[in-house]
Order: sequence, then C-alpha cells, then structure tokens
Amino acid sequence: MQAFTLTHPSDAKTAVAAASQAGAKYIAGGTDLLQLAKDNVETPTRLVDLEALGIAGIRPGAHGLHLEPLARMSDVAAHPDVVKGWPVLSQALLASASPQIRNMGTMGGNLLQRTRCGYFRDTGFACNKRTPGSGCPAINGENRMHAILGGSDHCIATYPGDMAVAMTVLDAELELTGQNGTRKVAIGDFHKVPGDTPDVETVLQPGEMISGIDIAASAMARRSHYLKVRDRASFEFALVSAAVALDIDGGTIRSARVAAGGVGTKPWRLPEVEAALTGKPADAATLKQAADQSGAGAKPARMNGFKLVLLRRTVLRALQTVSA
Repeated sequence: MQAFTLTHPSDAKTAVAAASQAGAKYIAGGTDLLQLAKDNVETPTRLVDLEALGIAGIRPGAHGLHLEPLARMSDVAAHPDVVKGWPVLSQALLASASPQIRNMGTMGGNLLQRTRCGYFRDTGFACNKRTPGSGCPAINGENRMHAILGGSDHCIATYPGDMAVAMTVLDAELELTGQNGTRKVAIGDFHKVPGDTPDVETVLQPGEMISGIDIAASAMARRSHYLKVRDRASFEFALVSAAVALDIDGGTIRSARVAAGGVGTKPWRLPEVEAALTGKPADAATLKQAADQSGAGAKPARMNGFKLVLLRRTVLRALQTVSA
C-alpha cells in the first residue's frame, strides 16, 4: 500500500476543497477503497475522512426517503420504514457482501464501488481501467462473470453492486456537492458505460461528493422485490440480479420498473420489459412475454452467453414474486 496523508474536515466545504487536490480520495467505511489500496490498484496520496461531518441520517417521510451518504448499509436495510415502503432497497442491501461489511459500508461508498473484474484487481495484467490504452485481457480471456450489456472494445467489466440496481427501479435522485455548489442527478445518469474511457465510471467532477439520496414514496415502491442469483449463497457478486417494482390496480399493471445487475457495465434498466408490462393484465402470460424481452442488444463474450438465458429466468421469477 502506498503511503498517504489523512485529513479530517469538519464541514462539506473543507472536505470538497481537500478532495479536489491531485491524488485525493474520499473515505468513509473504506470497505472497497482500502482493499484496492492494499493491492495497489488504488494509490491515493491523500484520504479525506468524512466521518466527522455527521452525515449518516435515515429520514423517511410521507412523500419519500432521504438518505445521507454515511448511513450504514445495515442500518438502512433494517429500518422498518425502508422494509415496508421500499422493500427492494432493503432486500438488495441484505444481499450485498457480508454482515461485517454491511455494518461498515455506507450508502455513498456503495454507489461508488469500482466496476471491476479479476484483471482489474491483478496489477500483473494490463487493464484499461487502471492504465488507459494498455488493453483489456478479459475480452479474449476469462470472461464468465463479465458484462453482456454496455461493454465496449476497451472494457467489459461488470458493475458489481446490488443497491444501485434497486435504486434504479426506484428512480432515486442523487445530490452531489462540489466546488460549484450542489446539483441533482438521476441515478440512471450517474454511472457511465465504458466507451473509450473505461477509467471514468461516474459523472462526479473532481472533489465532488455524494451529499444525499432521495427516493420517492409510491405504490410501486411498496410493491417491489430484489432477486440475486450467484455461485454461492453469500459474499458473492451476482451472476444476474433483477430489481422490479410494479403498480397493479384491478389486476392491470399501471406502471413498471425493471432493472438488472450482474449483466451490465452499470446498473442496467430494462425498458423493453417495462413496455411489455405496462397496461397489460398481471397474469402468467404477460409476465413470461415481458421477461423474454430482457437483454435487448446483449453482446455476450465467449464464456458468458448463459447470462442472457439466466437474466430472462431471473426477471420472470422476480416478476412472479412481486405480482403474487
């Protein structure tokens, strides 16, 4: 691990100024950053500790849920209002990592975990995410776990998180604070596909921090579900996951939100499935026809074509669960 200095700002303005310096990174729970730093994948020269800012609130209300960036994953997952009003979020958090990591991991940090693969984590291999222009060995190498949606000739690494997939179907809005003030960004616009700059993973500007997360309350949010399929039962990234939210009235699906994890280079919205559900009866035929639309435009690599079939089955199972 490279040596670094540690600063403890007492307010957001000071934190942003410190994090705007070259080589600086924010740190909160540290569950992702520290392990990457130990492997010399991340090499920050300055860490800006956010703990002293006291921004760990969980504030549900009649119109929505406001989460501060240092709210712990375990606290949000167990909050009774979250369990009742936004079950897909609670379920996604509980499917993430291990209890120990959930006790340390924060909401902001979880959204910022690096899109990665085994080649990214092993500095003995080239990787366009670590060193732009060095190459992507995954494209012709070991790519069973890799993305089938949103990849490019420069990167096919999969976004690893669960929580952001759930937030995608909840239409979450992120509050970002930086040197030029505060702005709002929809969750679907926050993460970037790799294109020819796979080292740029989000729309964050230098020094900018996630300062809040807002999620509206709705009938659809209350009728939501997260399903994760993986190689082992715990502490494993998804092969495929599905987050679904439905508003059903009188047996008809009034509106739908569907997103997938484990298959894309970012949390992947499935508008083709949503369109096949909206305005249709919530019956077995509709759910099957809609789930079969999953993965439009997919481009599997040599070893992960099975993910397209698994995606459709996972989406169907999640739809069946939430519509029952």
